[in-house]
Amino acid sequence: MATQNSDKPVLGIIVPCYNEEDVVAQTFEALSSVQQRLIRKDKISAESFIAFVDDGSEDRTWELIEDLRDKAMCVKALKLAGNFGHQNALLSGLFTFLEEADCLISIDADLQDDINVIETMVDRFHEAYEVVYGVRRSRENDTLFKKLTAHCFYELMQKMGVKIIYNHADFRLTSRRVLTELQKYKEVNLFLRGLFPIIGFKSTQVLYDRKERQAGYSKYPLRKMLGFALDGITSFSIKPLRLLTVAGFLLFLTSILLSFYAILSYILIGTVHGWASIVLPMYLLGGLQLLGIGIIGEYLGKIYKEVKQRPRYIIEKELR
Repeated sequence: MATQNSDKPVLGIIVPCYNEEDVVAQTFEALSSVQQRLIRKDKISAESFIAFVDDGSEDRTWELIEDLRDKAMCVKALKLAGNFGHQNALLSGLFTFLEEADCLISIDADLQDDINVIETMVDRFHEAYEVVYGVRRSRENDTLFKKLTAHCFYELMQKMGVKIIYNHADFRLTSRRVLTELQKYKEVNLFLRGLFPIIGFKSTQVLYDRKERQAGYSKYPLRKMLGFALDGITSFSIKPLRLLTVAGFLLFLTSILLSFYAILSYILIGTVHGWASIVLPMYLLGGLQLLGIGIIGEYLGKIYKEVKQRPRYIIEKELR
């Protein structure tokens, strides 16, 4: 168990991995270099460590992590029993090594997040900040489609009432006290970048430029990103349900007005309405009903998962 020492805190770096055999060795080398530099500057304790979490990889990722552990005592690792997803893998690392560090930094194995700002994060921790968010300075290197979808994602989340840091993913430093409070949140449907802001405590941001992936491939295609956005909205906001209620009320009022119009037209003009006035409202109402059923289904699905109370992750092996 780490002892709280504000002069030389024990820093743990949590690195979730899924099929990262192409980058895991160079990731360790890069993070180890930063760690040793901070130790030489007396900013962190020599007991600091790097913890890899293998999220059910199907390649040689775990084998390479075991090799790293044999060569470097600062390496710790978890092997999950299956693929539980990025958020659960990250959570398993944070909770497992919580008592062994004063603060923990989470970062993806591809190292697209700038590791050079880790020192700034540690400096902010020394200034009594409990959470330090890594925030992208810009999206100049992204494609136009990526920029638009990312902008829409953050705008939509904020419109839905989700407290979220713009252009922040899961690159952050958190104190042991914050993570202890996070353990009280028992939900299965995880959206960590939405949970940390609502926990509170003193927080700040550090800006950085995101780099290109050096090897391997992205584990977040468009399909997963859309699902992640949907999970974030439905995990933190009931506004979609309220919007359905408002839409239903407005359509009810519209139907009353159309009924008066139809009656007056028949009495005063004697017209016989055509198919458009019948078919178009049917399409509108049918589409709205299907949309409503889909949104309600998403919430029911989440309730179903929460009620079952299945474990968020299962650890198969630990290297300490």
